[in-house]
Amino acid sequence: MYQSFEMATSPETGAARLRDLRAELSTRGLDGFLIPRADAHQGENVAPRDERLSWLTGFTGSAGTCAVLPDDAGVFIDGRYTLQVRGQIDLQHFTPVGWTGQEVGPWIVQHLPTGTIGFDPWLHTPREIDDLRATLSPRVELRALDDNPLDCVWADQPAAPADPIVPHGLDVAGELSADKRRRLAAELTTRAASAAVLSLPDSIAWLLNIRGSDIARTPVALLFAVLHVDGTVDLFGAKSRTDDTLRDHLGPDVRLHDMDVFADHLRALQGTVALDHSSAPVWIADRLNETVDFEPVRLPKARKNAAEIEGSRAAHRRDAVAMVEFLRWLDENGPSGTLTEIAIAQQLESYRRATNQLRDISFETISGSGPNGAIVHYRVNEASDRTLSPGELMLVDSGGQYADGTTDITRTVAVGPVDPDAARAFTLVLRGMIAISQLRWPAGLGGAHIDALARAPLWSAGMDYAHGTGHGVGAYLGVHEGPQSLSRRSTVPFEPGNILSNEPGYYREGAFGIRIENLLVVEQPSDIAGGDLPMLSFETLTLVPIDRRLIIPHLLSAVELQWLDQYHKRVCAEIGALVPPATREWLNAACAPLSED
Repeated sequence: MYQSFEMATSPETGAARLRDLRAELSTRGLDGFLIPRADAHQGENVAPRDERLSWLTGFTGSAGTCAVLPDDAGVFIDGRYTLQVRGQIDLQHFTPVGWTGQEVGPWIVQHLPTGTIGFDPWLHTPREIDDLRATLSPRVELRALDDNPLDCVWADQPAAPADPIVPHGLDVAGELSADKRRRLAAELTTRAASAAVLSLPDSIAWLLNIRGSDIARTPVALLFAVLHVDGTVDLFGAKSRTDDTLRDHLGPDVRLHDMDVFADHLRALQGTVALDHSSAPVWIADRLNETVDFEPVRLPKARKNAAEIEGSRAAHRRDAVAMVEFLRWLDENGPSGTLTEIAIAQQLESYRRATNQLRDISFETISGSGPNGAIVHYRVNEASDRTLSPGELMLVDSGGQYADGTTDITRTVAVGPVDPDAARAFTLVLRGMIAISQLRWPAGLGGAHIDALARAPLWSAGMDYAHGTGHGVGAYLGVHEGPQSLSRRSTVPFEPGNILSNEPGYYREGAFGIRIENLLVVEQPSDIAGGDLPMLSFETLTLVPIDRRLIIPHLLSAVELQWLDQYHKRVCAEIGALVPPATREWLNAACAPLSED
């Protein structure tokens, strides 16, 4: 199994670890210290060595920060984790604080009128520190440290990962690394930059057509790179991890170095250097002479080429077979009242493994039954595991990593009798999902312009959800990829080739959670009969039935009903021939036209 259900942390350990950290801070003359859920690359997933926030507090979410002061310790979390955090931290020693991005500074000022706060410059970005300084009082000093005090009290901290790095073939990459480097080097020239320092592992993986396994769920190696204006690259952290095959793949224009020479190379860079101030660590910025805030890889990487799109289609068809087999199994066994959340997640992974092409799951499966489904990013473990009962909803959010693509899908299914309130909420969520799926829009618009369309049916009923409607997805890379996203805060325009999730939801605390998620790819603009402008549109990549039992047909418009029936018709046409006869019979019933009911 890729996924483990052991409890990685416990609230009971927090008090002693907090005491040890405060003692270490005192010896250094510090009044506080910041512990972000981050590594030197600012990725969503981190290696076990970098799980400092989880080790200290018990909180296992993918985003958050702890500010440790002499008498207080605030754990800052966003709306996804409001319920989760209270079940994971020791509330006598840590205080959960709602976080939208600007609350850390004012909270520190409130609890520490004067003093010195330390931070690890590898774990924070220049923009983050600049924003924090702007909200602190002049009597509170922020100090970059040479080492991390928490690492000094974490006795059994795991070693840094150093797994092999492997080539990513041209058949799935769709473009030679040399061509990518030449194209991006030309962009540096237009911005009068002599080089770009890259710290995002997925950017480096895409640029050099390589993959790795340094962190779970995302196939990247934790490296740093400098792209020069002549298209050559200096790659740091890879020298001792390559073989002849990889060196031949990279070619002579990619020079390999150990990390111990990285600082000297940074100081030696001449002219203006491109650096992303929102993702690169302060440690790098402090060693460069002059920078321009720019990252050349993220936008081109997000525009999937023809090979990457075709690979994603193939991965989704393969993943759909596993999902359909799983949903049939859940239908047959769920009402028995014997299935646990862990057993359900294990069974789903076994169906994905049966494809014989699964490289990893793309994130920890969210397997939430009944009230646990209302915890947006719920991660079942041996302590929280519960048995699915008839009359409940089962929310399963999962995905796979395949060599040709990354998948992410959520299905919420009824187990036994259907609660009318849940069916009404499900239908409203479905209407929002359909609104995005069939949207046509002019070039230049981003998530902030269309996110409300997914929420409008819920808003009309006085309901909403506390997360974005969707995120970018990589091509056998991160399941969460920027810069584009389908959220009210993102103004990055959608472009052809972008792959995004479409996942509105509704969560009733203590009762149930609902989310329906498909992945979409932005298609080339096309004309509309009688229209004036070519419009962009989405192609749906995910091909898995949506639970008909939870849909109230009269709440759907004729257009929405037509979309749903056409979607299910396509699912049957593309997936039916790929599953065994017994499963095909179940699939045909699950995809029967709702308009005929």
